Order: sequence, then structure tokens, then C-alpha cells
Amino acid sequence: MSLVSRHLEENGIPTVIIGSALDVVEHCGVARYLHTDFPLGNPCGAPGDILSQVGIVRRALKLLEEAKGPNTTWRTSLGWRGGDEWRDDYAKVDDSNREELRLRGEKRRQRQVAAKASGETRAPMISEA
Repeated sequence: MSLVSRHLEENGIPTVIIGSALDVVEHCGVARYLHTDFPLGNPCGAPGDILSQVGIVRRALKLLEEAKGPNTTWRTSLGWRGGDEWRDDYAKVDDSNREELRLRGEKRRQRQVAAKASGETRAPMISEA
């Protein structure tokens, strides 16, 4: 999205990126970035948390209006529901979950092979645990 944002900006269309990967997005040099310190894939908050989501979108629109120049980054003050406990398990691979992750990966690969054999051009997204 960062590169798309830069392209749109170069063509006169103002953009705001809302995201959770501060280092990646700032490295790409977007014009306006609203950082939320949430797990990747959840830049606007937890699923179903409409109040937080609306607040984040309002903050992003305010950033669009008030940014003084390029490479403007604002951070939200919101925290993830349940605190920072998600950090302990995010992308965690150790002996406590290694076998479960191996089995999930194998199941995903089997589904991809089956999808390809049936003529699908894109593998389905697999979201179940």
C-alpha cells in the first residue's frame, strides 16, 4: 500500500496510510501515516470494535487535513484490548507450538495442492486455527 500511496500522491491524490508496521511504512516514505500499535493485520483495531475503528478513521481524516508536509507520522494513543499480551505470542515458534504449526502448515499445503489440481488459479485463504 505504501508504494500505491506514493504513486497516488505523485499524481495529485492525497492519501493516508493506517498501519501497524512503523518501520516498513516509514521506510517507504509515505506522505501521511497513522500508526496504530496493534498486531499486524489489525490496523484499525480489533474485529467488531466499532467505536475504536471509527475513532481511528476520524484520526486519519484529521491527519489528512492537518499534515504540514511530507513524511508526517502520527501515532494513536489507543491500546489493543487485553493489553500488550499479544506481543508474547505474536509470531511465536517454540517447542510449545512447533508441532501444531507444522500440522497447520501441512494442512495448508495439502489444500493448495488440491486447489491447484482442480484448476484454481489462486489458493484460498485459510483462516481457521
